[in-house]
Amino acid sequence: MAILNGLRITDFCWIGAGAYATKILADFGADVIKIENTERIDSLRMAAPYKDGKPGINRSGYFADRNSSKRSLTLDMKHPRSRELVLDLIRQSDIVANNFTPGVMERFGLSYSEVRAVKPDIIYLSMSMQGAQGPERDYSGYGASMVALTGLQHLSGLPERDGAGPGTNYPDHVPNPCHATFAILAAIRHRRRTGEGQWIDLAQIEPTIALLGPTVLDLTVNDRRHERQGNAHGYAAPHGVYRCEGDDRWIAISVKTDEQWRGLQCALGSPTWAADQQWADARTRGEHASELNRLIEGETTRWKAETLMEACQTESVPAGVVQTSADVVNTDPQLAWRKHWIRLDHPEMGDSLYSAPPFRYSRTPVELRAPAPLLGQHTREICQTLLGLSDSEIDALVADKVLC
Repeated sequence: MAILNGLRITDFCWIGAGAYATKILADFGADVIKIENTERIDSLRMAAPYKDGKPGINRSGYFADRNSSKRSLTLDMKHPRSRELVLDLIRQSDIVANNFTPGVMERFGLSYSEVRAVKPDIIYLSMSMQGAQGPERDYSGYGASMVALTGLQHLSGLPERDGAGPGTNYPDHVPNPCHATFAILAAIRHRRRTGEGQWIDLAQIEPTIALLGPTVLDLTVNDRRHERQGNAHGYAAPHGVYRCEGDDRWIAISVKTDEQWRGLQCALGSPTWAADQQWADARTRGEHASELNRLIEGETTRWKAETLMEACQTESVPAGVVQTSADVVNTDPQLAWRKHWIRLDHPEMGDSLYSAPPFRYSRTPVELRAPAPLLGQHTREICQTLLGLSDSEIDALVADKVLC
């Protein structure tokens, strides 16, 4: 039996971070009911890439990845009759989750106090960008906004160019959904021990700031302001990404000790230039890192990336191939051994690739129970089994555009 089997979540989250948080819980076994609207569709449903390159609300790989193991219920939250249906669903739920700007759930008549009135022990997750209170509470934003506001944009990229950022809406993928999931699991444990639910007010900007620990520490302790360093490192040299044999093939190498430097020399076949005493000292290597990188790339271009990685690792030198997405899916031996890639039969996309949960339990299964749902796929099923509605009542709600 799955760890969270028997737990139910009424899920108003959409797009990235919120959807990923509830996806983690769904893969743990929770019954996550995603509240959707056919008139205002979750924009992630319209995000590329699409299966076979054909756009469609049920064909987004991005949406599929964030919504496995969930069920989809479509209704118009602006319709006056929707609120009572949702409250009936919440009475049978353990968690209500949203990642809206403050005020949206209140306009639905679903504030924490209103929800708590019908379900006293509810765990209520709000994960807006800036939190429920404060001078910037009404600001809305996405992962890219948080990258800019927290300084990640400024710190990411080459020193001679404008800040490039991390290349994706990174807060949506790691810090924010993971912190939200941790908070929910802690609240569940608290409720099991005390019977008390609570409101979790997560400001997504704050887990993102947590990524800046060393930068903030250096500023507050040493009054040093970090700037973009590209692939350089504060004390490791060589440290970077180096071209290898073949088209667009690269290897990442990081040398932090003199012992690793000697190992790298051996891995590269002990080139004559590397024996020069100016490279024997870590400080000197750091001071002349640009020249050292040029010399190393003169060697790495003669190697296949995979062969050089093995040679470096044999000498205890941290090194890894810069893999393409095709490498990760098709040739990565560790992911294949762990059975990381799972194929599920999606109702519209057919056979589709999904990532397995990244953890394995010795006694408890954790698995993707179903592919991402079609828009409204489970509306009738949920209305019948949880809300106790007859077919004629459901048909009437569809005709009145309560269910959509």
